[in-house]
Amino acid sequence: MILVLLIVILLAGGIAAAVVAGRNPEHARYVSLGSVLLALAMGLGLWPGGDVLNADGAWLVGYRAAWIPQLGISLHLAMDGMSLLLVLLTLFLGVVCVLVSWREITEKVGFYHLNLLWTLAGVVGVFLAVDLFLFFVFWEVMLVPMYFLISIWGHEQREYAALKFFIFTQASSLLMLIAIVALALVHRDLHGYVTFNYFDLLDMDIPGSTGYWLMLGFFVAFAVKLPTVPAHTWLPDAHTQAPTAGSVILAGVLLKTGGYGLLRFVVPLFPEPALDFAPVAFALGVAGILYGAVLAFAQSDFKRLVAYSSVSHMGFVLLGVFAWNAAAVNGAILQMLAHGVSTSALFMIAGLLQYRLHTRDMGEMGGLWSRAPRLAALAMFFAVASLGLPGLGNFVGEFLILLGTFRVDVLTTVLAAIGLVGASIYSLYLVQRAFHGPDDDAPRIEDLDRREMTSLAMLTVAIVWLGLYPQPVIDVAMPSIRFLESIVAFRVEAGLP
Repeated sequence: MILVLLIVILLAGGIAAAVVAGRNPEHARYVSLGSVLLALAMGLGLWPGGDVLNADGAWLVGYRAAWIPQLGISLHLAMDGMSLLLVLLTLFLGVVCVLVSWREITEKVGFYHLNLLWTLAGVVGVFLAVDLFLFFVFWEVMLVPMYFLISIWGHEQREYAALKFFIFTQASSLLMLIAIVALALVHRDLHGYVTFNYFDLLDMDIPGSTGYWLMLGFFVAFAVKLPTVPAHTWLPDAHTQAPTAGSVILAGVLLKTGGYGLLRFVVPLFPEPALDFAPVAFALGVAGILYGAVLAFAQSDFKRLVAYSSVSHMGFVLLGVFAWNAAAVNGAILQMLAHGVSTSALFMIAGLLQYRLHTRDMGEMGGLWSRAPRLAALAMFFAVASLGLPGLGNFVGEFLILLGTFRVDVLTTVLAAIGLVGASIYSLYLVQRAFHGPDDDAPRIEDLDRREMTSLAMLTVAIVWLGLYPQPVIDVAMPSIRFLESIVAFRVEAGLP
């Protein structure tokens, strides 16, 4: 039941925060923080020992109960190394979100924490669900509260950004729902019964071109959430207008559901169509890397620059998935983790600056290094982490992706590597515009307080650990990668779609 409890704790914590906020908003913050910390502690308790880190130990724990048996739908949750890492990332950043919201959110505090925790619960459910209908339910659960977070507590154009986010995600989700239902019906035609069970669907022989169209239905939904150019236009608006915690969840967690979906469903369920589609995916990935870097450099809005940098970074994840070898897939997982940490820190810094200066325009900043040296130093640190400085997590992920992609397509690797140069330019441009220059006219702002320093220190430790000692993460993810590779290899060798 521990997988169920991870979700229930977040859902119940959100309701409890909303209830106690009527008497004291401060209590709601503590209830929210306690709920996420409890879920994080339970998740850490699932970290595997060395005895299960082998090809047969891919799945660590599972839970299954009947839900709608007439339609082959069950409450089926399971955790492997890959989903464990992403669940821990979600809960870790959830703690950061609660801390960063402490002073920023002063209105409707209870309802805010309800939506925050329910978004986290939906994301955890996405990473754990192995019944495809249940997966879609959690996919929708994380959408609605995220819409409220942007539209109620966002900035000047929050309603437009929230509606755009909702339309893009909902439209692509409907394509995925059609593909899920069609996949279950194909299974009925072939085997005589309807099922949405992931493990049953892995063994299915899909006839003709049907597999290719079903694969595209899943791919579009995950590509929009990743996001992939040209379906990325919702992201800069949503990031820019969301409250700080909303930006952290969007960049650190929600984008990762797109990468997870590609790794978990698109390639294993449709290996031959996915491998045939790989050249198109490579082109889209390279386009995202280069286009995102160029657009990031063109921004004057701090948050919008970081948002476009996410488009560039997640292009590497798309390359890693469709290169489909151990190095590339390991790199994609590490890139998702490292990007979640470093970009969340940059959005947190952007939120702290906006709270103090009431602007996101870097043209109105400058000279802040002498005014807030701790804030400026941490901004510099996470900027160089984002550009891929050796010794930090982003470097390891991008290096492994490029190494794995080089074995498949040399030209794609060369073009993607150019994006690393772009990352250096826009990252250092960010630091120079916001923190350097003469301080004569620089606004006087307070430096980081204890709670803000604690949040950023947690993120600092995480990104350094991923950069200097990534082997534990690789060890936990490797059984999952071997399991998925074995499924794909078997189906391709057998000539199955």
